[in-house]
Amino acid sequence: MEELTLKCFEEAAEKVKEATLPTNLVYSEFFSARSGNKVYLKPENMQYTGAYKVRGAYYKISTMSEEARKKGLITASAGNHAQGVAFAAKKYNVPATVVMPTTTPLIKVNRTKGYGAEVILYGNVYDEACEYAMKLAKEKGLTFVHPFDDLEVATGQGSIAMEIIKELPTVDYILVPVGGGGLATGVSTLAKLLNPNIKVIGVEPAGANCLQESIKAGKVVTLPGVNTIADGTAVKTPGSKLFPYLVKNLDDIITVPDEDLIVSFLDMVENHKMVVENSGLLTVAALNQLNVKDKKVVSILSGGNMDVITMSSVVQQGLVQRSRIFTVSVLLPDKPGELVKVASIIADANGNVIKLEHNQFVSINRQTTVELRITIEAYGHEHKNEIVDKLEKAGLRPRIVKVNI
Repeated sequence: MEELTLKCFEEAAEKVKEATLPTNLVYSEFFSARSGNKVYLKPENMQYTGAYKVRGAYYKISTMSEEARKKGLITASAGNHAQGVAFAAKKYNVPATVVMPTTTPLIKVNRTKGYGAEVILYGNVYDEACEYAMKLAKEKGLTFVHPFDDLEVATGQGSIAMEIIKELPTVDYILVPVGGGGLATGVSTLAKLLNPNIKVIGVEPAGANCLQESIKAGKVVTLPGVNTIADGTAVKTPGSKLFPYLVKNLDDIITVPDEDLIVSFLDMVENHKMVVENSGLLTVAALNQLNVKDKKVVSILSGGNMDVITMSSVVQQGLVQRSRIFTVSVLLPDKPGELVKVASIIADANGNVIKLEHNQFVSINRQTTVELRITIEAYGHEHKNEIVDKLEKAGLRPRIVKVNI
């Protein structure tokens, strides 16, 4: 494929229906009220494999010759792309090999095997796995399916824009996550072909803004490193085949710091009862930076594959950031009744004590010899300040310290 055409996008949109679940737009009262726009969510986290990646992989296989399909395909991935390729290949009954870094969590390895792919563990990082996969592709005559820098793959991902515009023809803005740029290329190119007035905004993690830096430089550049919890979009170099399309069709790039993703996870779970991975939350976190009002905005939630340990960590960090959990330290005289006094003040302020640490060996002064660290559940910043003020007025000189649950 040398060019992304409307005909190819239309063909892809029909083709991917064979391998995808419908992900109808979800209107969000919560995010609409907060942003002053009409916000709709495109929940690709609800796909069979928990992410949009199956679209590009399935369309890519549909464009392959019968001979190439018989030989099979190969890819490298530690995440959503691995499962998308494995699932799509199974649908087509095409043999698939996925090279995954040796550090890939067992659950992801097993899921990929579960879709029928042969998994090879090689290298410590994605780059090493990818290099090995390309070597095997050459040696065995397999078709290499790149996670993003492939025009057929990008065309398959663009089927998301077709669905959005069919369901909401009057959409004003589409927010799309950016890693290597495959999803953003497909969505922005098709959106502009169908309606040049639709604004498409790419959203990157602040710690992995390879496309923003490349656009600034006027050419594809490689970041020296990436640092973000949005592992699905932690990419150092955007796709070189995709770059001209991204420059032409994206209206802007927004970057999101990790702390905004953490609280967005809480917002999504509490208000929409949906688990969305950090990369998928980029477009929700970006709503705070979208400087428009009364527009119809679609946030693409690209995936929902998050392990439970990461989930619990993100929830805890989010509660701390929102002052829903905090810890104060107070110094007390070493005499009976002091603990009851502190507990009463917190109870009167409707704070809920969830942890106590009592240390009698911080000072030789009998008046301030006991340190009490109290971890408290509150409703938010205002409530936290109210509790701290009441402790202050009681002469306890509270000090906020790091939460350690």
